[in-house]
Amino acid sequence: MLPGFYYACRLVGRILFKLWARWKVRGRENVPNEGPLLVVANHITILDPVLLAISFDRKLIFMAKEELFRSRFLSYILRYGIGSFSVDRGRFVKKTLRQAYRVLAEGQVLAMFPEGTRSHNTQLQSAFYGSALIALRSGVPVLPVGVYGTEEINGIDAPLRRPRVAVNIGHPFYLSRVDSNNNSKLDKAELAECTELIMRRIAELLPPEYRGNYTEQED
Repeated sequence: MLPGFYYACRLVGRILFKLWARWKVRGRENVPNEGPLLVVANHITILDPVLLAISFDRKLIFMAKEELFRSRFLSYILRYGIGSFSVDRGRFVKKTLRQAYRVLAEGQVLAMFPEGTRSHNTQLQSAFYGSALIALRSGVPVLPVGVYGTEEINGIDAPLRRPRVAVNIGHPFYLSRVDSNNNSKLDKAELAECTELIMRRIAELLPPEYRGNYTEQED
């Protein structure tokens, strides 16, 4: 690891976001001061990981798509400067899961974007099962976060417009197994149900126009 690199980047990020946007964080008091935590958030732009990192006082370990690690330079920064590790968005290999469980076993904060990729229309997309699998197997609290406004930070006039950017941090919750035997195999139906719950919790923290596939249906 590069000592102090993460915190130096976070300081610079906070300064830049204050200059470029009207950045507001709600719910910081919901973040446990210690202990393992799985942070799950929606994903709109490449700025979202930066925004999450600067909005939390605790260090976040990001699970990032493997394509970002193809550049040797970027891979080095992500792994040894930020502490991130790669994931194949289409499938979770044992190596990735072991790394995720190790981060949580060490009492750290693991951050994930359950959708697996950025939403091109700002609305919530259907999510992969990875976050639910990790939460169920590790038994750690899940902290939902809603991010919006980062799509407006574009163009050279962004610092002049200073768009509104918000990070809404919800309350931590636990996922419970249908089968009380924690060693039993998780089936797709259970993972789908838990993933749906995670995404609903994120949707509650977003304006209606961002909720997409997780918009509540009116009777």
